[in-house]
Amino acid sequence: MDSEVSILLNRAENELLLARSLDRLSWDDREASAFQLPKGTTFYSGVISHCYYAIFYCAKAYLLSKGIKLKSKQGQHQQVYFEFKKLVREGIIEKEILRIYEELKIKAESLLEILSTEKEKRKTFTYETISQANKQPAEDSIKNAISFISHIRRMIS
Repeated sequence: MDSEVSILLNRAENELLLARSLDRLSWDDREASAFQLPKGTTFYSGVISHCYYAIFYCAKAYLLSKGIKLKSKQGQHQQVYFEFKKLVREGIIEKEILRIYEELKIKAESLLEILSTEKEKRKTFTYETISQANKQPAEDSIKNAISFISHIRRMIS
């Protein structure tokens, strides 16, 4: 396996580990206490974001393993997405894997948009309310990232 592909797969695994750790810190009072986090602190938005990056790095690793080079550093998220989608249309990649990628890509972009547009509104809501609303999507993102990574690893091997 190419060293760049290995590096990207390791990075994907690290993003997933971080997502799972943030998830655990969000619901496990003992763990949160060990880090002296205020009661009710959650990181579900971060979980979703890190799961997206796990999928992104994994998809990028797959493309590189197939000899598909990205044109530039700028706009790589779109490049990876469109190259990946092209392989799905050609029947090389299962449609289910693309569905998972699309779902998490949308969630990650939504979080970034919320961050920029809702900056002022956050004062009106408690941190727990906003974060708790992301609990179920975060859990779904973890499951999807695990599935995506395991499929891609099998396809690369």
